Amino acid sequence: MVAGRTAQEFNQRKIRKGAYWEDRYHAVAVETSKHLTNCLVYIDLNMVRAGAVTHLSEWPFGGYNEIQNPAKRYSIIDQKALLSICGAIDPVQFRDEHKHWVEEAVNNGKAIKEPTWPESIAVGSKKFVEEIQGKLGIKAMGRKVIKNDKN
Repeated sequence: MVAGRTAQEFNQRKIRKGAYWEDRYHAVAVETSKHLTNCLVYIDLNMVRAGAVTHLSEWPFGGYNEIQNPAKRYSIIDQKALLSICGAIDPVQFRDEHKHWVEEAVNNGKAIKEPTWPESIAVGSKKFVEEIQGKLGIKAMGRKVIKNDKN
């Protein structure tokens, strides 16, 4: 529902028609906080990759602004849960680190599509990925386990 509404609003604002998303999205299981933070940055950069914005701060509906300028009410991201999952204690320090991860990704040319996220069912150790494959059964059929030291 969110994906459909986002596409409609973007198309209306840009006075355009047609597909907005390249392909259907899917969930990716992540093993550790390191993998989660890499996933957050990758998702944050989607609008830059799509050419909708030149910097993440320009996209008001994304995770970047939600993390950098958390709303006092009606927040989409549960900040306490995110900090806990990422092993962070201080929200200000986490925001600074998040901003650094994003800027580093942009400066290092990582604002390009990486196959790790859109093509994976899980990201983490080989054991973790194989465990997820086993739990998914036939839904994971044909998926390969690829070692990726970057994530």
